[in-house]
Amino acid sequence: MLTDFKTRLIRGDAFVGAFLCLPSPESAEIFAELGYDWLIIDTEHGPFDVLTAQRMLQAVGRRCPCVVRVPSWEEVWIKKALDIGAAGVLVPLVNTPAVAARVAAAARYAPEGTRGMGGARAHRYGVGFQEYVAQANREIAVIVQAEHIEAVDHIDAIAAVPGIDAIFVGPYDLSASMGRPGRIQDPEVQAAIRRVRDAALASGRKIGIYCRDPDSARDAMRQGYTLIGMSTDLNHLAQSAGAALAAAKGR
Repeated sequence: MLTDFKTRLIRGDAFVGAFLCLPSPESAEIFAELGYDWLIIDTEHGPFDVLTAQRMLQAVGRRCPCVVRVPSWEEVWIKKALDIGAAGVLVPLVNTPAVAARVAAAARYAPEGTRGMGGARAHRYGVGFQEYVAQANREIAVIVQAEHIEAVDHIDAIAAVPGIDAIFVGPYDLSASMGRPGRIQDPEVQAAIRRVRDAALASGRKIGIYCRDPDSARDAMRQGYTLIGMSTDLNHLAQSAGAALAAAKGR
């Protein structure tokens, strides 16, 4: 059975989560135990294989929904992420409505889409095949990333594509595509981010964003963002370990 993630997403519940870049079931389990609302298994940037991502989903279980950020928008990656039991996919570099339509189709079985049929963990290894297939199109969350200025230019059309549930802003990649790498507070970068947010909300889509810390996460939620990816497990580990070391040495 799938989680109720998509129901809550469409309702507008706020989710504060983290990107998991370490290929570690233990890391995923810790974040779930801490009470994070959702987790993003980052197979785009983390050194992942599909089996390790599945082990992380198994470690989390039903504690919180897990979305897999796939390496690209190609159908094979979306299929693999959903077959291992993800509650949804986060798809990078969706820059045009044509790509958004391909993503939406890849995440759904026929006649609504083109997702391949196969028995895997999501289908309870075949035992729950019919049950899963009957509900998957309705319950899988499809989230596309707007992280390039080309996506900003096409954002109204992307947001209008049927089957897209939410749009997630990647501010750092967006800044790089605008020739301002890492300068996310630059006025033009901020204007582009607002353009994506406004188009998503006007179309009835939910909107998410990567935030580097709790202050920026709270600010984003005040602006209407409901899907928050608050930093990464790597950053949380480095910052916590560094702060503890500095405190122990009196720095």
